Amino acid sequence: MGLDGDGIKVESCESKGKKKKKEKEEKEGVEDTGCWIKLRFIGSCISSKSKVDSSISSISTICAENKSKNDTSKDQPIAQVISSTTTSNAESNSSTSKLEEELRVSSRLRKFTFNDLKLATRNFRPESLLGEGGFGCVFKGWIEENGTAPVKPGTGLTVAVKTLNHDGLQGHKEWLAEVNYLSDLIHQNLVNLIGYCIEDDQRLLVYEFMPRGSLENHLFRRSLPLPWSIRMKIALGAAKGLAFLHEEAERPVIYRDFKTSNILLDADYNAKLSDFGLAKDGPEGDKTHVSTRVMGTYGYAAPEYVMTGHLTSKSDVYSFGVVLLEMITGRRSMDKNRPNGEHNLVEWARPQLGERRRFYRLIDPRLEGHFSIKGAQKAAQLAARCLSRDPKVRPMMSEVVEALKPLPSLKDMASSSYYFQTMQADRVGFSPNTKDGLRTQRSFSRNGQLPPRSLSIPNGSHASPHHYQFPQNSPKPKPDGKS
Repeated sequence: MGLDGDGIKVESCESKGKKKKKEKEEKEGVEDTGCWIKLRFIGSCISSKSKVDSSISSISTICAENKSKNDTSKDQPIAQVISSTTTSNAESNSSTSKLEEELRVSSRLRKFTFNDLKLATRNFRPESLLGEGGFGCVFKGWIEENGTAPVKPGTGLTVAVKTLNHDGLQGHKEWLAEVNYLSDLIHQNLVNLIGYCIEDDQRLLVYEFMPRGSLENHLFRRSLPLPWSIRMKIALGAAKGLAFLHEEAERPVIYRDFKTSNILLDADYNAKLSDFGLAKDGPEGDKTHVSTRVMGTYGYAAPEYVMTGHLTSKSDVYSFGVVLLEMITGRRSMDKNRPNGEHNLVEWARPQLGERRRFYRLIDPRLEGHFSIKGAQKAAQLAARCLSRDPKVRPMMSEVVEALKPLPSLKDMASSSYYFQTMQADRVGFSPNTKDGLRTQRSFSRNGQLPPRSLSIPNGSHASPHHYQFPQNSPKPKPDGKS
């Protein structure tokens, strides 16, 4: 028996369990499933005598180094599930067979060996590291187009290999959810799960590679602002993904962790939802909600869900409203680096969403007027509906999709609007009819309110498994606002 960093008692998985120890575990609320331990409290599991390949031990070091570089800019999860790993060879083999029985995988998924993925990622070397999330590290790899064998880098099929961090806060339950949901759910706006690996105590997932990384990177970490039309394109794609889960899938699914770091982008900025570790089946029959432990990320979770634990598809709609607001404003959902009264994006923006003169204050100043006035107004109105305190008033995601469809192609740029120029000049204190006034206005837009690069919120989020360190720069907007 020991204590983790939070002073929470945890129990290790032993190869030779005694009857007294089992009785003790039952009293303390520890439920043994194979060699996996499910805890009824929040904490970390410590694995005893864990048999770990030397290359995987190096993964923890790589992840830790990467985490130390980026831990100030991640959101804090509301809650997370934890698990432990295996011990002896006999228990490992038994565990593997039991785990495979729990999987409801489709025959389309490829089953990889650990050695295949080790070679595909060049031994999980640091140069292959794409990023790190609550689940574990993600590495870039190359495999056969239609097989599982590793191939030479730059050939075959490029993939993202996600490893289970043995000391991580997310564990077996999330791993199973990810495999089981994505093996059934096929949609152009959901990330494609190619295959998985269960071997001894190793748990890995293999996804399609998303070359432009996450929306979070482009909104908050890139020096060039993401053009307005592309923001609306991404919003539309993400909305289609949620609409499919809620209204089109054979079994309705509540995503439960919709945020910018979980929206991945392909080469053409098409959005795909990733990380289904917290997803839940929607209510069936006469049930109006699913009662569950509150999990998710601060700043994105719907207030009624946080208060009651009652989960519905409208919880996802609220989260979508938060992300849409982030795309409009260029601000994070929670940012304690902002002045007092502006830490919580929703509370700061809510009074300004319905007022025309104050509305312009919401727009990301880095866009410098290169956004559609009508499109921004409609997007703000839609965000306000999604963020309604009454979940019944929030629209269905199919309605959100219809509202977003025309927005990416609107060309009435604010930069050509006299009203917008006057408003900007008033903020700076110069007339828009003078060269000096315009010059000062542009300087203000570039060097004024820049989104912060870090949060004062502690690290530990369900960050996207494809949270790239070195994604391509956002495209520079053309003068006419076209992307």
